[in-house]
Amino acid sequence: MVLQPGLKRRLTRVFVSAAAVAALGASSALAAPAVVAEPSATTIPGVDEIVHSPNLRSIANVPQQGPFTKDSTGTDIAFTKGHAIIGTYDGFNVFDVRNPYRPKIVSQVLCPGGQNDVSVSGDLLFLSTDYARSDNSCNSAAKPASDKTAWEGIKIFDISNLAAPKYVAAVETDCGSHTNTLVPDKRGKDVYIYVSSYAPAANLPDCQPPHDKLSIVKVPVKDPAKASLVATPVLFPDDGGNPGGTNPDGTRRSATTGCHDLTALPEKDLMAGACMGDGVLLDISDRLKPRVINRVQDNVNFAFWHSATFNNDATKIVFTDELGGGGMATCLEKFGPTRGANGIYEITGRGDNRKLEFRSYYKIPRLQSETENCVAHNGSLIPVPGKDIMVQSWYQGGISVWDFTDSAKPKEIAYWERGPLSNEKLVVGGTWSAYWYNGHIFSSDIVKGLDVLDLNDWRTFPAKLVRQNEFNAQTQYKLHPGFNK
Repeated sequence: MVLQPGLKRRLTRVFVSAAAVAALGASSALAAPAVVAEPSATTIPGVDEIVHSPNLRSIANVPQQGPFTKDSTGTDIAFTKGHAIIGTYDGFNVFDVRNPYRPKIVSQVLCPGGQNDVSVSGDLLFLSTDYARSDNSCNSAAKPASDKTAWEGIKIFDISNLAAPKYVAAVETDCGSHTNTLVPDKRGKDVYIYVSSYAPAANLPDCQPPHDKLSIVKVPVKDPAKASLVATPVLFPDDGGNPGGTNPDGTRRSATTGCHDLTALPEKDLMAGACMGDGVLLDISDRLKPRVINRVQDNVNFAFWHSATFNNDATKIVFTDELGGGGMATCLEKFGPTRGANGIYEITGRGDNRKLEFRSYYKIPRLQSETENCVAHNGSLIPVPGKDIMVQSWYQGGISVWDFTDSAKPKEIAYWERGPLSNEKLVVGGTWSAYWYNGHIFSSDIVKGLDVLDLNDWRTFPAKLVRQNEFNAQTQYKLHPGFNK
């Protein structure tokens, strides 16, 4: 989710209420929602009513509970050892999802500091803090980012015991850590955390313009307490990236002052950057010196380059445009099929001559109401050999499964969504992230908690054979039946 540049740094408390670390068990609460299948493209379901295609159904829901409440905004997901770890602005939940029909909470860690996006590597978990705090502890208080003593950055937890995570270290980074991307080194001794952050301002001592850089944190696997900031490469040293402006329909186009999301493909030494006003292809063969190979802009339809996903053969990248920052109703007729959508780009050429070539847009075909925040958001590939199929969150637009094997003609093959949280006013909610893991779709809903869905479609049956021990959406590997990472 995006807050407008300059605004997020002035906010000192957003969906944050907890101030201690706890690890405790809780039983899951499984919802059995009413279902109405196959609405028309113009039908708006009732409040909390679920609609879906026949091939995609809900099999479990675990609402926020224990120390987390309905105000504990659910964010991103990482997976390890058959467990889903879901961030919230208050901390994170650890779910046992080995039986996807009966997911169970095994621990909850209170550690405020939105967004608390998560990634995992072995026995380590990395937590992003992008709201200024009084210190790096989990007992910190909100503090203005204009205060030089405020803290933002990466927190590191030992999750060797998933029932009792332990906080072991923290590394401060300029502008905080909105998201983080894990990249292993080539020797297997260390991991690098690429920190994405943005929205500098003249009154922010640790986030000065233009901030066209990344922060890279080195974490020794065997001694994570020695984690440190080791590089701050500038991606756009010559022109500073997209200067921003106004799109033809009057909406604002973001200037590039950092990156929102980075997605690595370590086997190929590649990274895709969604950098506010630019889509970027990077060479990361030297882990501390990422190098821009090619960059693209879309000054007609894209407002905010938010995230990126490679296809399985590393011949395409799907970039998302988070028009309205995730808090706006953009799945309306007046925005059409190309605003707040995905842009599909093919990678052509070889080596330093590789280019990103635009092919088409994809947006969910179902209109939403004026009270539903809806725009392209986080998703992942469904590993089907020879096909490019993705599952993706659209906030209150729900979950879409779509095929972009033909880059010029993407099409939806399944969907699932709840009706609006309110018919009276826009209330922010819906699915933040939807990822494929070990045969099922797992979704983090901002308000409703964890959803688990079963996709029963002949086109995706081969993906049921893929097993992963560990999964981070922003660290991709070539997947195939029998794969285990």
